Formats: sequence, structure tokens, C-alpha cells
Amino acid sequence: MNILVFFSGLLLLPSLVLAAGESAMELSPILVTASRIAQTADETLASVSVVTREEIERRQVRSVPEALRGLPGVTLTNSGGAGKLTSVSLRGTNASHVLVLVDGVRIGSATAGLSSLETLPIEQIERIEIVRGPRSSRYGSEAIGGVIQIFTRRGGGALRPRLAVGAGSDRTLEGALGLSGGGDDHWFDGSVSFSATEGFDACRGEPLTGGCFAIEPDRDGYRNRAGSLRLGSRFPGGELGLHGLRSENDLEFDGLTNTSRGWIQILGADARFTPREFWDLQLAAGRSWDRLNGFSDGLFSSHYETLRDTLTWQNDLDLGAGRLATLGLDYVRDQVDGSLDFAEDSRTNWALFGQFEGDFGAHRASLSLRHDDNEQFGRQVTGDAAWGYGFANGLRLTLSYGTAFRAPSFNDLYYPFEDFGDGFGYAGNPDLEPETSRSLELGLSGEWSLGSWGLQLYQTDLEDLIALDTLSAITQPVNVAEARLRGLEGTLGMRFPGNWTLDASLTLLDPENRT
Repeated sequence: MNILVFFSGLLLLPSLVLAAGESAMELSPILVTASRIAQTADETLASVSVVTREEIERRQVRSVPEALRGLPGVTLTNSGGAGKLTSVSLRGTNASHVLVLVDGVRIGSATAGLSSLETLPIEQIERIEIVRGPRSSRYGSEAIGGVIQIFTRRGGGALRPRLAVGAGSDRTLEGALGLSGGGDDHWFDGSVSFSATEGFDACRGEPLTGGCFAIEPDRDGYRNRAGSLRLGSRFPGGELGLHGLRSENDLEFDGLTNTSRGWIQILGADARFTPREFWDLQLAAGRSWDRLNGFSDGLFSSHYETLRDTLTWQNDLDLGAGRLATLGLDYVRDQVDGSLDFAEDSRTNWALFGQFEGDFGAHRASLSLRHDDNEQFGRQVTGDAAWGYGFANGLRLTLSYGTAFRAPSFNDLYYPFEDFGDGFGYAGNPDLEPETSRSLELGLSGEWSLGSWGLQLYQTDLEDLIALDTLSAITQPVNVAEARLRGLEGTLGMRFPGNWTLDASLTLLDPENRT
């Protein structure tokens, strides 16, 4: 982690959106990521943001990272234009500390430990939910900084075709075609999209002094082809749904390896039943693929692939009086394949989780506890507790505390020894322990005549962070780093006559290296 010394990280992320149209602030959106149950943004005690389809179209957003830009606590780093590697961090944590889900299915590379958000097709996305703060007690590994969940278009209602085309500089072409419908008790949505650009010269670094260590004065293009399908049906006592997405990418860049071809694919099924009036049962299964092939001047050089299976059994019990208890099981299996010969190429993780959400007059409480049992490094117990109080004048005060962890990637653990010569080399470290965190957050929010506002003050302490030991002959990742992240997030939303809205956010971040 690039952690600067005391208050060297002052990050200002203004997001000003002034648009005419239907105001998204009239109704509090329904979200499910914060607590794994459906609740409005006003009900949740977590710090959340929701990017709706209406906002995506109003802002003419062209990629998922662009949709996240300007949100409180979100930092983006792009390595050179459309489709290029884009890291997303929440509240100053590493990009590997953000869990990414697509329709409830966990995605990402188990070797690199990152998710390629930049390659997901924006035209096939219905909404994006961003939850800031620790969520390992709900989802397990990776959710130290938070969770980003992407939902594809659902459909339903009347039959609606759609078509979008575009062209721009750098010989950019884009197009999307879709159809949705299904009526009241059924839904379907199918979509295909294409985008291509010749791009620009993304890197001009000298071979021996930095940058991409290559001189390649050419355009670095990007091409994407994607398709998605989502369908389902509601029946007395339950509903069933299926969903799938595939995104294929061809990317040009500068360096020793200068071309890549890859794809991300997600398949999933979910079912919801109501065995009793007070009991809601959910079953979900999913599989995601993350594949990347690298080439050097057209010659094959590397191959990496992750296969990730997930299963969930969740039971929501209505206790009455606005109180809900949840108990469930999670299963995750990661399997990797590729050019590298890892000592271990698969691992499984079983987890038992429970949570409680409830109202007590003006008070609202949330508790969660999770026990993960990982095949590689044993057991991890995480939890969080949150409390909120609503004042008569519309103010709401919240306080929360939570713990989280991140499991080392296969590269961290099992990267095979690479000899640099003269007795020096690099290798993974199978003795690594998970990175862990503790977070405390205080929030205050309210409504006023023109809209709403909110403030969140937080501190996250990170321990056993993985850093490279470069003092030994063999460079290895080790659990030595510690960090403290203190921050303040502010949001302001305003509504004006004629359905004009103004949204602004401010993030002040104070990261401290405590190693």
C-alpha cells in the first residue's frame, strides 16, 4: 500500500451533477448489498451510494469506473485510457481490499487479487451499489474497504426494445442493442454491445528510467464485445431467476508484454421461497471465470485463469415489530490455472453467518457475526455492530464498529521462484497470514428544505498488511506493514424547481504508515 506520512494524503473529490429530468432524490432507493436484505438507503446504518440507470444515462457515463468517479471515499487510478487497468479503492485501502459482486456472484482474479471493473459493459448495467466500510462479517474475504455490487438489467413490464450508437475521437465506435419485458410476474432482458477505439499512446516511459520500460510510439487500442441475459418468474410462494454475462476484451499497451486478450464470464441462478409467513428462504449459486492471455509483439507469453464457484443458503426470519434475523451458509471455491506452476491451485472456504436488524422506537440496531474456515489458513471470525438514532427534527446519528480480513492471493502465496541471477530472485510466501482491519465510524445526516446532507468520520487500523521484503536475497511478500486511515466524508444533495438536482461530495483522507 502506498501510504503517505501524516496528512500527506488530502483528497478532494468534488462531484457536481446538474441535470434536468426526473429527480432520483424523491424516493430513497432500495438496496441489498449493505446487509444482504432488501432495505431502503434511509434504513441502512452503513455508508452507501447508489448509481442508478437514470443517472448513468443522464451523465452519459461510458464505463463502470467513470460511474464511480466523484463518489465519496472512492479513488480511481487509470493506466492509460479506455479498457486499461483501473484500480478502485475505497477509503484509502488497497484495490485488493474491495469485494466486487455481479448479481451476487463474486468475481475477480485469484492470482492478481483484483477485479477488472473497466471491462464490464456499462450498457448492460441497471444499477451499482457501493458500501463503504468493513463488510467481511457479511461477505468474508476482501471486504476491508467495502463492497461494490453491480446489477445487470432485469426487465419486466411492457416489451421495450433499445438501441444506442456512438462515435468519437481516436476512431471510437460504440453500439448496443437490447430487448426487455415480461409483464408483472415474469421478467427478461437480453443485450449485446460492442465498443472499439484506436486509443492514444498510453505510455512514453524510457526503457531504463521508468514508466513502462519500453519505447513504443504507437496508439494503444481497446475492443470489447459483451452480451448478457437475465430472466425469471414469480409464482405463489416464491420466485426463480437466471442470469449470465460475458465480456471479451482485446487490449493494446506498451511494455515487454504489449497485447492481451481476455474475457470475464458470470453465470448464476437464484431462488426465493416463503415456507412460512415469517420465513424467507434464499438459495443462490454462481460461477465466474476470469481469463487473461498476454502477447509480446504477437507471440504468446502468458496465460492466467481463475474459476470461482459460490453457493449461498440464507434464511431471513421476521421477528415482528420491524426486526429481522438472518442465518446462512456461504461456500466459495477458487481454482487457478495458467503459465505459472503454483504449488497449490485451488482452495475452498466455508462460512457461517448471522445478523440482526431491528427498530426500537427512535433507535435502530444492526449486529452481524461470521465464521470463515479457509482450507489454506484456517479460521477467521469477523463481526460488526451499528446503532442509529433518529431525532424528531430529522437528524440521524449513527455509530458503528467492524472487523474485516483479506485472504492472500495465489501470487502472494505460491508464485514460483524466479531467478534474477547473482543469487537474487523472487518467490511467493506460503506462510502468509490474512490482512486484518478494525474500523470505527461516526455519522450524522439530515434533511433540509432543498434536499439532504451527510457527514461520516471514520478510522481504520490495518494490520499484517502484505509488503515485499526486498532486503533478502529472495524478495518475498511478508506480513509486516501496518497503517491507520482517518477520513471525513461529506455529501450534499439539493433539489430545485423544474426537477434540477445538484449533488456534491467531499473526501478528506489522512493515511499514516505505522510500520
